[in-house]
Amino acid sequence: MANLSKADLHIHTLASDGTASAAEVLDFVANHTDLRLIAITDHDTIAGAVQASKFADYYGIEVIVGEEVSTQEGHLLALFIEQPVPSHRPALETIEAIHAQGGLAIAPHPFDRYVDSLGKHGDLHPEWRFDAIEAFNASVMWPQSNANRKAKQFALQRQTAMVGGSDAHTLKTIGQAYTTFAGRSANDLYRAIRSGQVGFAGRYWSLGQHIEVVSQMVSQHGWRGLFEHALVGSGLTVRRG
Repeated sequence: MANLSKADLHIHTLASDGTASAAEVLDFVANHTDLRLIAITDHDTIAGAVQASKFADYYGIEVIVGEEVSTQEGHLLALFIEQPVPSHRPALETIEAIHAQGGLAIAPHPFDRYVDSLGKHGDLHPEWRFDAIEAFNASVMWPQSNANRKAKQFALQRQTAMVGGSDAHTLKTIGQAYTTFAGRSANDLYRAIRSGQVGFAGRYWSLGQHIEVVSQMVSQHGWRGLFEHALVGSGLTVRRG
């Protein structure tokens, strides 16, 4: 059996509502995790991912350019893209735009009602042709822990690939959930997702880690900044800049 590699496919930076710069993320991944492949997926921007990809070789890390796109119905991960995907359009249109770039469309935390998820009001639309479902999101809080189980059940019913991601907003949550695949490179992962030959594993953020996210965001941006980032993350407003 081929050795399996790990990739964290859901990481935020200061380019949106994360608390670390792209360089700090790369340094942490290189020196404090066994990951060598990550995706940067900031809200409605690829600036952090593009910046990280420019310096990735120095740290011995491979970076997938991604974006957590705010659609009219909820959040959608776009991976392996080269251009920003416009936000606040219908999910079906957004998926088509991702595929037009050769990218992969993944439903993150699809049934978590605490965030702007595509399935927060019920089932996912059958016309949404996802390449994968995020079956384990480490940031899901304990009252919503059934959300991950429901995501896994949905993926099994739809025979869709299942991936895991930390949804990291601080350095210490990076790698807390991840996707497993045969091979080592981003190209290997791309093929594995397309063929459904991926797995996932991880553990939930602790209460302390949830508190740390809020504390760091208040320290960096103040309460007003925290509120504005929360609005962007909830899909209630459009990110500027």
